[in-house]
Amino acid sequence: MLEWILILLTGVVASVFGSIVGLGGGIIIVPVLLLLGPQLTGAPIPEATAVGTSLAVLIVTALASSRTYAKQRKVDFRSAWLLFITSGPGAMAGSALTSQFHGPAFQLSFGIFMLLMALLLILRDRIKPSARRWPVTVRMTDGAGVEHVYGYSLPLLLGIGLLVGLVSGLFGIGGGSLFVPVMVLLFAFPPHVATATSMFVIFLSSISGSIVHGAMGEIDWLLVAALAPGAWLGGKAGAWIASRMSGKAILWLLRATLLVLAARLIWQGASQL
Repeated sequence: MLEWILILLTGVVASVFGSIVGLGGGIIIVPVLLLLGPQLTGAPIPEATAVGTSLAVLIVTALASSRTYAKQRKVDFRSAWLLFITSGPGAMAGSALTSQFHGPAFQLSFGIFMLLMALLLILRDRIKPSARRWPVTVRMTDGAGVEHVYGYSLPLLLGIGLLVGLVSGLFGIGGGSLFVPVMVLLFAFPPHVATATSMFVIFLSSISGSIVHGAMGEIDWLLVAALAPGAWLGGKAGAWIASRMSGKAILWLLRATLLVLAARLIWQGASQL
């Protein structure tokens, strides 16, 4: 019973973090399932199953937070659908490749990826957004009546969508850890708009990735059912919290969490090679 309560809480915590900063929560769920699998279910959870289960849970998280962000008129739906044109197929391709990574190789590569994402989040406050004028200009007014102006290059946006989709499907993390920094630093998206738009793209691409993992039998539906209630509550709570705070304290807590999880996964993977 205690193990299932822990799974429910994992869904809540991961989804709150993920919704606030646009990560989706998979970057916490996957390592937790890999590291605590024997304690949670009585047996190790295969890497591909952890990723597939995480992506299925991300559908719930992203839907809950996207609904809240949409009511606040913070989602740039046009940019989101453009990103999904390439991130959707990318997520499906990445999901198909997950089964090629096993044991130490997966833990080591995922640990290194998480370490890089933690460093990128640490450096994000020190890097100024690009002042470049892009071919496409977007003017958006949010629910509070504030107008935001930013832009992007369509070919570059589509290329980024493909890359993020591949990473998302491969590691089951939703892709927001790349989407949000790129949107903010390269295209000068307002942080809240980047987070909200990222969560909607995560919702769409998680469906694509989950279809592949489900077809390959790489989703533990019992774990999804246990994580989903917390993911729904956490997704709504995270979006609500993000609209009322800067998120700096949460960001630093997330950075520290990523560093600890990355260090443990890298150590485990390297020690088994």
